[in-house]
Amino acid sequence: MSQHELRTVTVTRYITPLREGGSLPALAEADDDFKYVLKFRGAGHGVKALIAELIGGEIARVLGLKVPELVFANLDEAFGRTEGDEEIQDLLQGSQGLNLALHFLSGAITFDPVVTLVDPALASKIVWLDAFITNVDRTFRNTNMLIWNKELWLIDHGAALYFHHSWTNHEKQAKSPFALIKDHVLLPQATQLEEADKEAKTLLTEDRIREIINLIPDTWLEWEGYDESAQELREAYTRFLLTRLAHTENFIKEAQDAGKALI
Repeated sequence: MSQHELRTVTVTRYITPLREGGSLPALAEADDDFKYVLKFRGAGHGVKALIAELIGGEIARVLGLKVPELVFANLDEAFGRTEGDEEIQDLLQGSQGLNLALHFLSGAITFDPVVTLVDPALASKIVWLDAFITNVDRTFRNTNMLIWNKELWLIDHGAALYFHHSWTNHEKQAKSPFALIKDHVLLPQATQLEEADKEAKTLLTEDRIREIINLIPDTWLEWEGYDESAQELREAYTRFLLTRLAHTENFIKEAQDAGKALI
């Protein structure tokens, strides 16, 4: 399997909803006998949340950060018909076809910043990633990180790339500093952002970015009310990320200033 291919599994068993997630993800089992945290295309933000999850997770992986394996998860049309909960049945029926799932890290515990101090180099990489992909959701209230086998793992990037919800002024938004970085749970430890920036730019080449964007299935790029083709939408995501990569000084300065304000 090349650097950027995702496996496709078929969901065989819906185990339980994970109600701590706003989009009602679920623990499920697939035909490879592994358990997954399943994110549904029929949930609140639809396929755009799955696209953000896919792009954010795979960019994190390129940067050498630990992310559970992402897979495409197929739900066939018969799935969920016997589900007793009407809300869940509607979600399953509205999510036929390809969804996204993360390998379930059994026994993992939620990262607690009071208990675990993160190394400045690692903290800086994670803050850099979240400023780059405009991820609003790695705060003290909701860290979206797990400790598994004594290592830090990143989960849940569905709230990233929020420019795609309005889909206007891509260029302006790509160059924006990302003020919400001030709420990042690891900002106090992120004292090596310039070093993280140099390393990220050597790893995150244009080819790598295009490989990741090309993973997005065509069926996730059929947006109601939009005339662009799937390939045109992929190109817009690619341009956004390449422009942002060319102007990292904007969000690095914002993060550094926010970090100083904490002292």
